[in-house]
Amino acid sequence: MGFVIAVDGPAASGKGTLSKRIAAHYGLAHLDTGLLYRAVARLLLDKSRALDDEQAAAAAAYALNLAYMDESRLRGAEMGEAASRVSVIPAVRAALLDRQRDFAAQEPGAVLDGRDIGTVVCPEAAVKLFVTASPEERARRRHRELVDRGDAPPYESVLADIRARDARDTGRASAPLRQAQDAILLDTTELDIDAALARAIAVVEEVRGASSLP
Repeated sequence: MGFVIAVDGPAASGKGTLSKRIAAHYGLAHLDTGLLYRAVARLLLDKSRALDDEQAAAAAAYALNLAYMDESRLRGAEMGEAASRVSVIPAVRAALLDRQRDFAAQEPGAVLDGRDIGTVVCPEAAVKLFVTASPEERARRRHRELVDRGDAPPYESVLADIRARDARDTGRASAPLRQAQDAILLDTTELDIDAALARAIAVVEEVRGASSLP
């Protein structure tokens, strides 16, 4: 396995943008694992199946073709909520686990972001970051994204959604969201993306030293 950087954290913490920037900095492949759960939810919705239909959700997860995920249909508040509901199904998580580990195994390494990368998917990752921010700040960020896309629900409803997703993610029985014991906490509440990236790179460099990354 190459040099794996695991980035976990709650919704709208900035982990996706940060992970992409880290991957670009080091020339590594990047996987937003949340898109996998959004894609499963999208398949269910397209087939008019209930999001809590465990058998249908597991079948969708096994059938998922990573090469043909249409990211434009996987973004937005509706899909985030749908993915959060699908992700609590243990059979879905089990179906997607090997896909994520195969991605992480590529050389010279990879950056994966999600909810359980450092705890379940890649517990032996060389670097683990847990990226978070206050619920209010995360709701402000998500609200700005939705406004920019022309989908502007009230801020209060976005905040309520963030808190509901946090509760589901941390309370699920299978692979709940939590900070790995050896993960470095990166609170981005008061940081812009450039400052967050600088701190993340400093962590990676401290671990990396003169090792395997080119």
